Amino acid sequence: MAKVKSRYETVFILSPALNEEATAAAAGKFKSLIEQNATVGEVDEWGKRRLAYEIDDYSEGYYMRIEFESAPDFPAELDRIYRITDGVLRSLIIFKDE
Repeated sequence: MAKVKSRYETVFILSPALNEEATAAAAGKFKSLIEQNATVGEVDEWGKRRLAYEIDDYSEGYYMRIEFESAPDFPAELDRIYRITDGVLRSLIIFKDE
């Protein structure tokens, strides 16, 4: 029986304290992790944006949004990796209804 895939969207904000190379490496790491475990849809790199409120004394962060389709167990693993990765200020993964 084939695994049922669901649609998700993730947004993560990277610390502005990371230099350009580190930001690109972190964004690439998450993108390739998602590509290895899911079918990637739309990818939006919003770049540096002002935060709605300060997080860890930062007033801006590097935003990236990725839509993907995966098995239901992958988003929990992705969330765990976001939490243990230095430089990730905030992350969000949402289930998208059809």
